[in-house]
Amino acid sequence: MFDRAIVHMDLDSFFVSVERLKNSSFKGIPLIIGGKSSRGVVASCSYEARNFGVHSAMPMKMALRLCPQATVLKGDMDEYSRHSRIITEIIASEAPMFEKSSIDEFYLDISGMDRFFGCYKWTQELRQKIIKESGLPISCGLSVNKLISKIGTGEAKPNGEIQIEKDKERNFIAPLSIRKIPGVGQKTYKKLSFMGVRQVHTLRDIPIRMLEMHFGETGRHLWNKANAIDPSPVIPYTEQKSMSKERTFHEDTLDLDFIRRKIITMVDDLSFELRQSNRLTSLVSVKIRYADFNTYTRQKKIPYTANNRILIRYLLELFQQLYQRRQLIRLIGVKFGDLVHGNFQIDLFEDTIRDIQLLRQMDHIRGRFGAGAIQRASSIDLKMKGKEEKETEKFFPID
Repeated sequence: MFDRAIVHMDLDSFFVSVERLKNSSFKGIPLIIGGKSSRGVVASCSYEARNFGVHSAMPMKMALRLCPQATVLKGDMDEYSRHSRIITEIIASEAPMFEKSSIDEFYLDISGMDRFFGCYKWTQELRQKIIKESGLPISCGLSVNKLISKIGTGEAKPNGEIQIEKDKERNFIAPLSIRKIPGVGQKTYKKLSFMGVRQVHTLRDIPIRMLEMHFGETGRHLWNKANAIDPSPVIPYTEQKSMSKERTFHEDTLDLDFIRRKIITMVDDLSFELRQSNRLTSLVSVKIRYADFNTYTRQKKIPYTANNRILIRYLLELFQQLYQRRQLIRLIGVKFGDLVHGNFQIDLFEDTIRDIQLLRQMDHIRGRFGAGAIQRASSIDLKMKGKEEKETEKFFPID
């Protein structure tokens, strides 16, 4: 019996599975979802393609060298989001508490279910219901915490289920590669491998102080994970619908270049927030308040994205369409709506390796030194550098 029972559910090769649901001829063949240009990137791929070494975030050119017979599809985020909502609704109708950590990944807290039904039996039945009603394969793991359940799901894939019994968590992960530990990326893996650490059981036996000497605070987290320790709670799911940001100027202005730079800055800030919270937007809008307090907005439906470059283009176009009165402007605002869960990695249908690397570097700098630590050159005006404006910032969910 579990004192604490956490289920992790993950849709198998989600984008690929949706495409195969739409077109059965894609079943059993190497399938790659992503940008079709020579500089495109793999967003997702089938297990048949993975057998050739293809993986997500790989340059499409390299993927096709490894697997030239693969079929490449651009992908349809609207369709993927629709299927994600179907799964979310099924889980919401059954689970006492759940967290949606991405477009295709869920954590469920079913603690206490053993007294009435049986945690594993309940999990198995929910999984079968999802498969039957959605037509999509899904894998799951059940254990005492989120960490072990997630690792268990990875071991159960594809389209499988597993239960890691209480007090057997450490033995379950002991023989696994340290690559199986969530959060162990390529750089950490290389450093641990150089130290002779390749299996979890080796990592867990290293003194915490030694790991902290080599990895800082991350070292303690690594030791905890290697010892199956994870007290993190399941965060109840709520769907944030929008986020926005506004600027009220100290003096009403007709300087359109100045206003465009402010729009670029606000889009940069908001898109950073999107990526930090693993969300994408498909609805953008611009707001103008003139000196006489008359206020106007215009919005546009766009493909799901969290890419600054794409969002800036749409917002500047909207501003150009909206600004018709040629009057002094008091306030400018931008808003992202129709938000969905999804890592930025799934927004790779048009992005190039250069785009992704640039945004990752910018996000790293912002995350480490603050949102204002780096700015796009096009948002800076040296002539206006000393001019201060009153700023009103708003980040608010609309449920």
